[in-house]
Amino acid sequence: MDMNNSRKMITIPYIIGDGIGPDIWKAAQIVLNTAIEKAYHGKSQVQWLEVLAGEKAFQKVGKYLPDETLETLRKYKVGIKGPLTTPVGGGFQSLNVILRKELDLYACQRPVHWFKGLPSPLINPQGLDVVLLRENTEDVYSGIEFGANSSKNLLLLKILKNKFPSKFQCLRFTKEVGIDLKPISKEGSQRLVRAAVKWAIENKRNKVTLIHKGNIMKYTEGAFLQWGYQLIEEEFPDYAYTQQQWQQTKNAYGENNANREKDMALQSGKILINDMIADVAFEQAISQPTSFDVIAATNLNGDYLSDAFAALAGGVGISPGGNINYETGMALFEANHGSAVSLANQNKANPSSLILSGSMMFRFLSLTEAANLIIRGIKATIRRGEVTFDLYSQITGNTLLGTQEFAEAVSASID
Repeated sequence: MDMNNSRKMITIPYIIGDGIGPDIWKAAQIVLNTAIEKAYHGKSQVQWLEVLAGEKAFQKVGKYLPDETLETLRKYKVGIKGPLTTPVGGGFQSLNVILRKELDLYACQRPVHWFKGLPSPLINPQGLDVVLLRENTEDVYSGIEFGANSSKNLLLLKILKNKFPSKFQCLRFTKEVGIDLKPISKEGSQRLVRAAVKWAIENKRNKVTLIHKGNIMKYTEGAFLQWGYQLIEEEFPDYAYTQQQWQQTKNAYGENNANREKDMALQSGKILINDMIADVAFEQAISQPTSFDVIAATNLNGDYLSDAFAALAGGVGISPGGNINYETGMALFEANHGSAVSLANQNKANPSSLILSGSMMFRFLSLTEAANLIIRGIKATIRRGEVTFDLYSQITGNTLLGTQEFAEAVSASID
């Protein structure tokens, strides 16, 4: 960040992305630049700095993720990226996962908010306003996999059979079986829960729900839940009231006393901390989505659940997200959808996810006025029924716009 004659210049690295990446980045840049100009009239400016990753990086330097890219992201701390292609069932490891792990971006934050004019399977989507924080560096996404019949796989099976025979017997099939380890740590769990609770307090939210599958995976998902409650009761006793506290009071003094204690805590301004098994959360995401406020989840559950919520408010094409380390201040905001290679270079893709992720990024950088202008521009454009192909196909009576035309319409709505 450079200061010159009271002008603030902010350098932001960006990864253009694969597939539709160039299309949506070109569109998003129009909106982001307009918002900065309209908000600050030259007193704050953004200098965009391209860094390479994905197919473009491989074509230029022979690496999908060059060291220089990581160094630049570390230097400037906050960046934005388009979608990066990940092979299915083989090939190189997900670049998205590598970036999150290399930069220790432990919290994937996904807000879901319904705008008037967006399609939704819900009869009454009004009031849908959920923020999901998903642990981003552990769980089965750690990449500790052993392919069936590989030498390491066979060695691991041998160790299990000889050293842990009772665990080996849990395997339904012991030949041609792929194995994936699921590490979940106290430190990883607690820093994610801490970030979720702090965010809820700072943004005046009312509830944080811990999502888990601890009834089955007791030493990973169950540990996530218990470590989360432990942290909250140790670090936030003046700000939060937990479901566990309610249960303890109920067991000791009865349900009426527990309810009175809870009511008094919430009336005093404390936020409620509860928990929910993952499959129940999916059911309630459909039947009672507005009952959720802020969610803290393990990696895989959070990945599934964030896309499920996005489907209730227009889909992943309009769903923003950011990968954040709240301790170091490092963050990488991104389009939440895939690279959609089949739509590349056709001026069809919806740039809203990347545009709204840019709004999240500006808010993170304390460029709040620009962030708000982007939200207002997106809302106004969609409210007029001016949408891209993915939304147009779901709603009758709207006006179909291309990727660039949509960005221009949003920019024209920023004032």
